[in-house]
Amino acid sequence: MRPFEYRKSGNVTGAVQAAAAEQAKFVAGGTTLIDLMKLDVETPRTLVDINSIPLTKIERDADGGLMIGAMVRNSDLAHDKAVVAEYPVLSQALLSGASPQLRNMATTGGNLLQRTRCYYFRDIAYPCNKREPGTGCSALDGFNRIHAVLGTSEHCIATHPSDMAVAMMALEAVVHTSGPKGERSIPLNEFYRVPGDTPNVENVLAPGELITHVTLPKLPAGTRSHYLKRRDRASYEFALASAAVVANLEGRRIRRVRIAFGGIATKPWRSPEAERALEGKEATEANFRAAAEAALRGAKPMHDNAFKVELAKRTLVSTLKTVTQTA
Repeated sequence: MRPFEYRKSGNVTGAVQAAAAEQAKFVAGGTTLIDLMKLDVETPRTLVDINSIPLTKIERDADGGLMIGAMVRNSDLAHDKAVVAEYPVLSQALLSGASPQLRNMATTGGNLLQRTRCYYFRDIAYPCNKREPGTGCSALDGFNRIHAVLGTSEHCIATHPSDMAVAMMALEAVVHTSGPKGERSIPLNEFYRVPGDTPNVENVLAPGELITHVTLPKLPAGTRSHYLKRRDRASYEFALASAAVVANLEGRRIRRVRIAFGGIATKPWRSPEAERALEGKEATEANFRAAAEAALRGAKPMHDNAFKVELAKRTLVSTLKTVTQTA
């Protein structure tokens, strides 16, 4: 780990000002950042500790939705009564990730900003465009079993690791920030960037811009949701494929549905193609399979991860069955 300057701030304005320094990073739970600093993958000159900022509440917003502070710990969010009752997909996603110890430290804002688990990104002995733009992508010709099949480019095929963000994508969450140029509200579907030719730029945050809270819209009465994660082992493992579904039904007909995938794309992946294939249709396995085919139609598998295409399809079908099974 390289030397760095440590600063601590107790309010949003002070934190944003402190982060104006060149190569500054905010640190909260530190469950990703500190690991990457130890590996010399992240080398900030300044760390701004935001643990004292009072962004730890989960409360109703004016529209009846939920406002989640950026410093809310993953364990607190997963077990919050309103989340469990009204947004179970989010609780399920959080509880499927990491370990209880990590969930006790990891924060809402930090979870959204997790960096990839790509082996080549995390090992500075290998070229990596995400870590050092222009050096190449070692995963393209390397071992790429865990890598993405959607949203990739010739410069990067790394997957986004978050479970929470997949559920929030299906819930149409909005990220709220404060930065040097003021406050912003960013729909989560517009927050992340696919790699293109700049895989080192992972989201739309400006330097020094701080996530302050996330809002979830109030869901219509009778909304059903579920999160399903496929992985190599039952716990403490990242997704090979996951699906989050939020749906409303009229009898056996799907009136409204939102679908997002994890583990298969370079960002938490919303699938409007699958949604269009289902809305207005009967909740049948044939229609579920058609939606899954639509969602993965643009997949570009590599030599080690082609299995993810069928795995993701089956994961979505299973999730849709769970959501609609009592209709």
